[in-house]
Amino acid sequence: MLIDGKFLIIFLITALVLMSSDVAHFQNNASARPKISLQGPTISDTSLKAQLIVQGLKAPTSMAFLGPEVILVTEKNHGMVQKIVKGNVTEPLIHVDVSKKDERGLLGIALSNFTDTRADSNPGYVFLYYSKAPSDNKSEVNSVYRYELNDGKLINPKLLLELPGLPGPQHNGGKLIIGPDNNLYIAIGDVGGSIISNATETKAQNYVNGSDPDGRAGIIRITQAGEPIAGGIIGSTPILNTYYAYGIKNIFGFDFDPVTRNMWDSENGPTFGDEINLVEPGFNSGWAKVQGIWYVQSQEGQQTEPSRGEKAPENPQIMVDFGGKGKYSSPEFTWAHSVAPTALKFLNSNKLGGQYENDIFVGDAKYGNIYHFELNQNRTELSLEGNLTAKVAEKVEDMGNSIFGSGFGVITDLQVGPDGYLYVLSYDKSDGRIYKIVSSTSN
Repeated sequence: MLIDGKFLIIFLITALVLMSSDVAHFQNNASARPKISLQGPTISDTSLKAQLIVQGLKAPTSMAFLGPEVILVTEKNHGMVQKIVKGNVTEPLIHVDVSKKDERGLLGIALSNFTDTRADSNPGYVFLYYSKAPSDNKSEVNSVYRYELNDGKLINPKLLLELPGLPGPQHNGGKLIIGPDNNLYIAIGDVGGSIISNATETKAQNYVNGSDPDGRAGIIRITQAGEPIAGGIIGSTPILNTYYAYGIKNIFGFDFDPVTRNMWDSENGPTFGDEINLVEPGFNSGWAKVQGIWYVQSQEGQQTEPSRGEKAPENPQIMVDFGGKGKYSSPEFTWAHSVAPTALKFLNSNKLGGQYENDIFVGDAKYGNIYHFELNQNRTELSLEGNLTAKVAEKVEDMGNSIFGSGFGVITDLQVGPDGYLYVLSYDKSDGRIYKIVSSTSN
């Protein structure tokens, strides 16, 4: 049977792009995602185990604790915020219309001011990040909304920020955190998929001749009312004045050290150079010029897949620094071959044992692993041993004792509950789950 030549060329190009693209957080090819172990996830420390809390969630992406044994979970494709009480799914708090292709959807949630002592005049807020479905000839955008929770429903929506949604549909980020300064932090990737496009080359991606930053490729900081903070860190003009960090290709995890209050993040490279970073104000992560510890081989304006080049120096001279206000620093850890790191969480509790207190835990989307990292005495670097002292893992097997848990499938979130235990959110389109890491002797 003869195949039309034009169709064959299109098919081959598409296949090559899919094979060479970075390991997306939510790939359409379900067989490419790790599955939750049939025997259940395992913890390398035999004194601990993964206890199933709830299952049957539909494509869950993020979770937040409303109180003891009360968890809110975002469902990516249906735009639902589910409420889970003592392991039982109750009525959803809200349904929002989302664009759900690939990594688009309802992606992030954060809560503010939900305490037993809060004043009625200062309501508790629920913040959501989602890819809004196009309407009225308006193209896709990533939106951040603030809601109030009243009588089991989210009401009084306030649009705080609209961020780029094109070209997409990958690298939308979506994680939200209320920082120790009580401001809202928002993570977003380059929203460009893995193929470089000159239509979205901005200075926030280290294109010297690029357009002004438009909100993509960074960690954004605003007040809970949606306003920029003071004069901005790397610039005073909108939307530059909201950037806390930039030069980020794809991001699914960040958190604040409970001891120092420094931010750390996990970032996805293409097929190489996944990172863990200490993120100081004005941090430049290097994309699209450096990923991991290597130069990115791609040309501005060219429709090409980035590939790994030569090792980059500590201070590459090809970065945008916004008049010296932005500063590049190399990662605190790099995976040479992608593991697709997702959630990053500090365990600010001794419930799993003092040896884990205030350490970093990182999930992944390629192997279903949770990685555990201790920090050095100054808490400015990771405390690494053996073949990891060079801050690079050539392959996942090199992680050795740093692999804390396995068999979780695609991990989309890690949170510490009010009870001090670590909770794990595992993604599946029809059977997403929440696990709680507890003592192996717990019932």
